[in-house]
Amino acid sequence: MSVQTSGKTGASEKTGETALAPPVPTFSEAVKVWAKIGLLSFGGPAGQIALMHRELVEERRWIGEQRFLHALNYCMLLPGPEAQQLAVYIGWLLHRTLGGLVAGILFVVPGAIVMLALSTLYALYGDAPLVEALFFGVKAAVLAIVIEAVIRIGRRALKNRAMVSIALAAFIAIYALNMPFPLIILLAGLTGWIGNRVAPGLFSGSAHGKGDAPDIKGAVDLMFERGELNHTRPTKWHAPRTLAIWLPIWLGPVLLIWVFTGSASVWSEIGRFFSVMAVVTFGGAYAVLAYVAQAAVGSFGWLAPREMVDGLGLAETTPGPLILVLQFVGFLAAFRQPGALSPLLAGSLGALLTLWVTFTPCFLWIFLGAPYIEALRGNKALSAALGAITAAVVGVIMNLALWFALHVIFGEVRSMGGMNVPVLLSIDWRAALLSCAAMIAILKLKVGMLPTLAGSVLAGVLLLAVSG
Repeated sequence: MSVQTSGKTGASEKTGETALAPPVPTFSEAVKVWAKIGLLSFGGPAGQIALMHRELVEERRWIGEQRFLHALNYCMLLPGPEAQQLAVYIGWLLHRTLGGLVAGILFVVPGAIVMLALSTLYALYGDAPLVEALFFGVKAAVLAIVIEAVIRIGRRALKNRAMVSIALAAFIAIYALNMPFPLIILLAGLTGWIGNRVAPGLFSGSAHGKGDAPDIKGAVDLMFERGELNHTRPTKWHAPRTLAIWLPIWLGPVLLIWVFTGSASVWSEIGRFFSVMAVVTFGGAYAVLAYVAQAAVGSFGWLAPREMVDGLGLAETTPGPLILVLQFVGFLAAFRQPGALSPLLAGSLGALLTLWVTFTPCFLWIFLGAPYIEALRGNKALSAALGAITAAVVGVIMNLALWFALHVIFGEVRSMGGMNVPVLLSIDWRAALLSCAAMIAILKLKVGMLPTLAGSVLAGVLLLAVSG
């Protein structure tokens, strides 16, 4: 089914050549691989992207290194989960629209099923002392995971002082100035574009991977050379046709819900809010959460800050994109305002609606923009803008890490001058101790995410039992 490079071809690997041209996968082969990726895609966006790179670039050679990174850079620019969008992009390259649909759906469905089950258990039994003790440990691990994400992404994106400055400016803008997230992304992209003209040495290059990665050609690259991928060439009717198909698919159910339930119903609020999130939440799950937490907790009152942290902990333990935490938010929102329905049915429908308006736009962004992005491969100004945006995302994730730290370690947080500051006397020494232990496990001892979660849960139960 695939051609794998081995030790016997070491000499040819070093020169960027391969003994045999990689075969083009059949559609059924692709379905099996996308299902495998969907079931094994733990570890957040970085882990999921690494999994796809290993499966699609290194082992099966379906796509070359540079084209993989080019597609990833485009997905980083888009609102929504970049790992799932990357799967849609590569699936579309290989097998047109149907391939993109299958890749994107299989990336989400396994985690969505697990998340629905976990949300149900949380809503029914979340107040039980044992469950609260379990989530006490989960929160500490989540804080460590988010901090590790800041460090991991920062190492790739912050290559020089210019990128560090962009990250710090983004952090100050969102934390101290409450600047809208889309505006931060827009300004970062503009900075990268202008910076490429003024100081190209500081702004050129990709934000992902090493600049000297060998350009080993994959099956997709060879198909391009043979002129077989006509669907990747943009036409004058491509954009209007794509919008005419996908906008009604995305927003049609939201409009029907608004007509039949009224604008003030929880269903309309969920559909409207998460549809807006699908447009403005750039930078992946960690960046999205800072924006969603503020609205879901502060504006709508759907859940408490600690429950938002719990939801991320649940999402960290499931396969699929971390943005599935929004499914948890939608479930609780509808579960607590069920109307004439049973709470469980209402919560399930709320979760389904959230999934629909969150992930359907991802297909629109890829099917609409991918042909043009393929035509812009090698554009230095675009790469510089993407690199600056990735640097800004680091600053946004720093803000999310601080938000989690305040709500995990301190019992009381106040707003001063528009900034969240902790009440120092409200510190929970147990949460601080457990968080430090989780950070040592992940950052120093290099323990995996799932073992750290399991260890934090066990340690949290024991610590609470001992301390009373």
